[in-house]
Amino acid sequence: MTEYIYSPKKIYYKMNEFKSDRPTLFFVHGISGSSSAWKLYEEKFSNKFNILTFDLRGHGKSAKFPNLEDYAISKFAEDIFDLLSYLKIESFILVSHSFGVLVALEFMAQHMGMVEKVIFLSPNYAPNRIPIAKVIRPLFNLVGLLKILPFNPSSGEHIDYNRFKNTGDWNIPRMVADVSNTSLRVYLFGSRQSYEVDYEAIVNQINQPTLIVHGKKDSIFPVAGAISMSQKIKKSKLILLDEADHILVLNNFPEVAGAIEAFVEIK
Repeated sequence: MTEYIYSPKKIYYKMNEFKSDRPTLFFVHGISGSSSAWKLYEEKFSNKFNILTFDLRGHGKSAKFPNLEDYAISKFAEDIFDLLSYLKIESFILVSHSFGVLVALEFMAQHMGMVEKVIFLSPNYAPNRIPIAKVIRPLFNLVGLLKILPFNPSSGEHIDYNRFKNTGDWNIPRMVADVSNTSLRVYLFGSRQSYEVDYEAIVNQINQPTLIVHGKKDSIFPVAGAISMSQKIKKSKLILLDEADHILVLNNFPEVAGAIEAFVEIK
């Protein structure tokens, strides 16, 4: 994997040597994370598939922006399209986790035809409908006040997630490391924006082969959302992991990677 910066938007990305005779997998990470969450997947798949990972705006080594509107889900999706256009990637398999699923759905709303297959990990298409949203949304409505505080535009680093294997949904050391790297401003702005979208209409339009993997012990995006998603997507396969929580990308690598590989290789 070789590291690059897409200069017009200062987006950090990594890719292996692309070959025309193999599938291209594009990975989208979750809120407050970075492309380093996919490190084991890069290692496993880079000799078999074309791999592209990147840092969402405000995350990892990509540029940070000061305002709430800079973290609208549409802005993240626009970055993806611009990066793919720059790299001349016209067709690919889209892999996303958690918050990244919302970004993936926004991208598909605009560019559905570019996506060959879809893989949703720990997904939810309408966080504003989760029961806890009734409590969280009013609090997040206050985060716009952060704009009065000084803004540090310095990009972050990549966290070694090997330090946080088998940590739960609400593991404080991992969350502190994530938020410290991304910044509280970016974390709260992105989280606030996630409660402003509802992609049920887009989910109903997905006709691509789709894999959904979800943990039954997920306390952030309850499993009911994944089940609903699978029922709305005609060509979907749902895998529920009994002992997995929301952090299954890190905690359940063998099962998730195995499911991705098998799904990608289906003709």
